[in-house]
Amino acid sequence: MASSFQPLPGFRDFAPRERLLSRYLFEAWAAVAGRYGFSEFEAPIVESAELYLKKSGGELSTQLFRFEDQGGRDVVLRPELTASLARIAAAQQRDYPKPLKWFEIGRCFRYEKPQRGRLREFYQFNADILGEPSPAADAELVALAIDVMRELGFSDADFTVRLSDREVWRQFAADRGIDDLDAFLQVVDKIERDPEERLTARLEPFGVTLDGVRSFIADDANRSPNLVAIMDDLEARGLGAFVNVDLSVVRGLAYYTGVVFEVFDSRKALRSVAGGGRYDSLVSLLTDGGSDLPATGYAMGDCVIAELINDTPQALLRLQAWQQRQAACDVFLVIADEARRPDALALAARLRDGGIAVDFPLTPTKINKQFKAADQSLARFALVVGSEYPELKLKILAARTEEAIYPNADPVEVIRDRLARPDGPLIA
Repeated sequence: MASSFQPLPGFRDFAPRERLLSRYLFEAWAAVAGRYGFSEFEAPIVESAELYLKKSGGELSTQLFRFEDQGGRDVVLRPELTASLARIAAAQQRDYPKPLKWFEIGRCFRYEKPQRGRLREFYQFNADILGEPSPAADAELVALAIDVMRELGFSDADFTVRLSDREVWRQFAADRGIDDLDAFLQVVDKIERDPEERLTARLEPFGVTLDGVRSFIADDANRSPNLVAIMDDLEARGLGAFVNVDLSVVRGLAYYTGVVFEVFDSRKALRSVAGGGRYDSLVSLLTDGGSDLPATGYAMGDCVIAELINDTPQALLRLQAWQQRQAACDVFLVIADEARRPDALALAARLRDGGIAVDFPLTPTKINKQFKAADQSLARFALVVGSEYPELKLKILAARTEEAIYPNADPVEVIRDRLARPDGPLIA
């Protein structure tokens, strides 16, 4: 009996259509990062387990794909990108001017329950600023997060950035004698998701009430100076409409030290779409105090943003237009007369040498099937090579019109000119 192998739970195959979506996201991420002056780096997928155990702790440590390699080393498939960045920056910071503005697009792995917008293998975009303690760096990343969403076709009606500051909660805890800040913030992190009875019970050991915590969150007087500075910065950029201060946002990872933010879809159909924050102590922690580098970062995963694109008409329309522009070929050669196949092969070579993407049937094929293949390839044009060669017929597939290319014309130049025109199957 033949075996039928499928991807493991939480993992994906990327056939051409799915890979095209990945390319769309990668290009959008890289384009925005480039406009903000970020430089790309790349770290290994496999890292020492100690790097992530030391950095993250808590929930993330239980989600590691962890194993012993053939050399007896305790290693993991990286669950995110920040620890690797901190390791590299600590070792190489002297070779680059400050602040470091670095980004990476890489594959990550977490052993958690697969669900909508969350898988065990995913791509993540990180953008980080290291060596700058000013809230101006945090504002720069919030602005970048907003522009990533706009680059993907979203407006301020589709998403909101919620901004907070862990330093506010650190002071809250100190004033009330709460010793275990991380445990307390884990409760605050669930304040919009857990039932009131559960929240009340979890807050009781800390000597605070649910009403008291909610009142603290709602009081604008509790905004930190950093939050005020960031909001002023974003208002000056014309981005204030995208951002709300919301002290209930604390983010789950313990290494965050100050300002944090998350991007949420306005319909609240999904959990956080992206987020980030300041992690001023991480580089020092990973180097046992050997290097001290303030840092702030932002991350977005491909799974959840793909779901939101599919749920948002104008974002989906933008994706579809881009996909059509990325068709596998510009021209599909229809060989209407097999006696002319050698001429068609020579023509294909000329067009490709001219930078035009070309496909054609590798074996004799009925003409109607060739035109069907041309449509399926999303080619803009079908170029018919028939018995009248060297005269050619150029069919504009979306418009279902055609024109002749006469022997005295250069087909490469004609097609280049036609490709430059805004016709074909492109969505305005």
